[in-house]
Amino acid sequence: MSDTLRITDTNSANDSKGRALGFEGNDFLYVVIGIVAAIGLFLVLYAMLGVGPLTALVFTVPVCIGPFLWVVLFRRNKPEGYAGDFFDELLNREGWSYAPHSQPSPSPFNSVHENRRA
Repeated sequence: MSDTLRITDTNSANDSKGRALGFEGNDFLYVVIGIVAAIGLFLVLYAMLGVGPLTALVFTVPVCIGPFLWVVLFRRNKPEGYAGDFFDELLNREGWSYAPHSQPSPSPFNSVHENRRA
């Protein structure tokens, strides 16, 4: 019998949501649903509508690859809310910080006391 201590990487229930197919939590569901939807779309296009196999494949590959890229780029090893913050930063660069380029520029014709009556 070995006297060395065996160390295993474990997480308690409140620290981890589990792993499946190498993805944390329920992220694998996006990939599985994308694969199932792509197979279903391919069968509908090829078998039911008579579209050629290459054309059907062209339409179904984005359905399969899209969810996988979403998980890999925006969910895997990223903090909660990363995707929302990423797109918010992409669309609204300023955020909550001071944005001098969106402030009105001072004009030499406007006076601080313009509305004051003498």
